Amino acid sequence: MLKNKNCGDLNTGNVSQVVELAGWVHRRRDHGNLIFIDLRDRPGIVQVVFSPDHSQYAHIEAEMLRNEWVIKIKGSVSFGH
Repeated sequence: MLKNKNCGDLNTGNVSQVVELAGWVHRRRDHGNLIFIDLRDRPGIVQVVFSPDHSQYAHIEAEMLRNEWVIKIKGSVSFGH
């Protein structure tokens, strides 16, 4: 399965759940220790945060992402962080 949720379907009821998302990198912002991407699919858009404290490997991979690349990610949902 490519993904188990759509970006636009996530809400506070999904907090702490592990989800798989796929879509386009709409925007990428590198703030040094944290990298943010806005991941877009047809139903919506979500912000994804990459921290080396959580996963050094994922953070290194996120450094290479560019706008409009299609990616698949897996991670836990948080709200307002």
